[in-house]
Amino acid sequence: MIEILILSLIQGITEFLPISSSSHLILFSEIFDYKNQSLSIDVSMHIGSFIAVIIYFYKDIINFFDNKILFLKILISSVPIMFIGFFLAETGLIEKIRNIKVIAWTTLIFGILLYICDRFKLENSIEKNFTFKSAILIGLFQILSLIPGVSRSGIAISAARLLNFKRVDAAKISFLLSIPVLGAVSLFGLKNIILSESVYLTKINLISIFFSFIISFLTIKFFLKYIKKFNLDVFVYYRILLGLFLMIMIYL
Repeated sequence: MIEILILSLIQGITEFLPISSSSHLILFSEIFDYKNQSLSIDVSMHIGSFIAVIIYFYKDIINFFDNKILFLKILISSVPIMFIGFFLAETGLIEKIRNIKVIAWTTLIFGILLYICDRFKLENSIEKNFTFKSAILIGLFQILSLIPGVSRSGIAISAARLLNFKRVDAAKISFLLSIPVLGAVSLFGLKNIILSESVYLTKINLISIFFSFIISFLTIKFFLKYIKKFNLDVFVYYRILLGLFLMIMIYL
């Protein structure tokens, strides 16, 4: 039970920060030899994050009814990662890349990419510049987040910054794109919960959802306030230090 609470805390904090939630969940399980951590437990905690982003951005979601073009762009941008993600999950290939060595390299490389993309003062906004072309390009970049350590939030923000979007708008694009992605992951998780033969596992899933929701909601609120005043360097430094630490663990 304590492990589940810690995993839910990790998921809630890391899902919307550019540091990769899946990698931290995997690392915790590997380092502390927590055997109950699986893809099913992983996605169940994503359900809590999904509920959090829905509630936090409920006004934007309501506005989708008036701005169907924006909704279509968000949906189109999310199709590539959902399609590839479903394929990897169903074939079991996604489990083959859930290891510390992969996380070490992706944490380091994509941390440096985030640093480079965040160096420029850019002026594009969602209202004026979020076109179908930019939506598709960001969506293609999001596929990389299926690799543990990349971070869906981080790669979406990096892609948006490369396309000249302001930091705050890049973050908002990332949050909006998380809605259909987390929704798809949540459906996958609910299927696993419903089909589970273990009552104990089902209770664990429900507890994970609750705590992940609370922490995710608070993290979204914090991050949006933070990037209005500061750049993303603190997350870059964290990724680089974590990546180097894992490299030392693996190769020395």
